[in-house]
Amino acid sequence: MATSLNRAMLIGNLGRDPENRVTANQNIPVSTFSVATTNSYKGKDGNWVNETTWHNIVYYNISEYLKGSLKKGSKVYIEGRINNRDYTDKEGNKRYTSEVIAERILLLDAKEGTGNYGGATTEPFGQPPMTETPDSDLPF
Repeated sequence: MATSLNRAMLIGNLGRDPENRVTANQNIPVSTFSVATTNSYKGKDGNWVNETTWHNIVYYNISEYLKGSLKKGSKVYIEGRINNRDYTDKEGNKRYTSEVIAERILLLDAKEGTGNYGGATTEPFGQPPMTETPDSDLPF
């Protein structure tokens, strides 16, 4: 039996506010946005170089909470799978694109004035993580 794995995990910042729409065929809410990740390394001259990569993100069935919370500059954790597809543009040219189909989004920005992190999760992964661990749940 052949096995394979297609997982993407990103931590970065939104490059633009999400575009929200509804699919034509199935009437499913979909949001698209870009996330920037930065890799730092020392160049040949010994100076640090920052290399930014932009990732196209697609998220289906976005919650109203996330829709209102995701803004340009927001720091997020995205988990999902990589999808490559082609399409024909308005001029009839065949184009190719890669995107991450998000399955989980965590807000990593601190809530204003509290210093606490949002930690909001999206379905199907359940409830947001607890900010405090009850003593009865500790393994020791």
